[in-house]
Amino acid sequence: MVDHTHALSFGAAAGDYDRFRPRYPEAAVRWALDGLSRARVVDLAAGTGILTRAVLALGHEVVPVEPDPGMRAQLVVSTPGTTALAGSAEALPLPDSAADAVLVGTAYHWFDREPAHAEIARVLRGGGTFAPIWNIRDDSVDWVAELGRIAHFGDKSANVVVNDYPDFGPAFDPIEQHEFSHHTTLTPDELHGVVRTRSYWLTATTDDQQRVERELTELLNTHPALAGRDTIDLPYRTLVLRARRR
Repeated sequence: MVDHTHALSFGAAAGDYDRFRPRYPEAAVRWALDGLSRARVVDLAAGTGILTRAVLALGHEVVPVEPDPGMRAQLVVSTPGTTALAGSAEALPLPDSAADAVLVGTAYHWFDREPAHAEIARVLRGGGTFAPIWNIRDDSVDWVAELGRIAHFGDKSANVVVNDYPDFGPAFDPIEQHEFSHHTTLTPDELHGVVRTRSYWLTATTDDQQRVERELTELLNTHPALAGRDTIDLPYRTLVLRARRR
């Protein structure tokens, strides 16, 4: 059984989450959808709608599903005309064969996989696509690795993610994978904002939060790639895993 304490910690910071979390490259979203056009797409664990908006921009119908009421409320604000359904990967509020695709933006690692796979297979039509997507900071860049240490990001590398999820269960074909590079441009204050949307920060003690703030300020003030800069490019690797329902 998965502990959802951290997974459900984000609602308290929903506005900052929507503002500071990275977007998904259009090319990655197109690849995840496996060439579908005018599809009905479930955005599972939709959060504040970051991935929902990317899929809507490609002309698809989107049904967001999100367990956290704070995140659902922010999605309505950030994505006019769209309402998220209350539900989880293990209990989807949708009928059988209701979707052409199910996407998951940087949340699949929170799922209780066996029941989640069965539910996702149930709501997908035959031949439909399931695709989790992760934005993973590129910690081959030294200051990004140090940022992760300071803020206890605990992100897995793309290689570890792939090794952790070798298949999506018996209802799905073998997984295909692809990786995309991109970056977000942030001010130093906005980088602090990114850190404050992470599950470690949201569940940390005041002392731990103050330590993170101190060490991040020191990194920004002393690292040669960061000191004195008005904006910072934070590099990401976007990993997509994709499989079709049998």
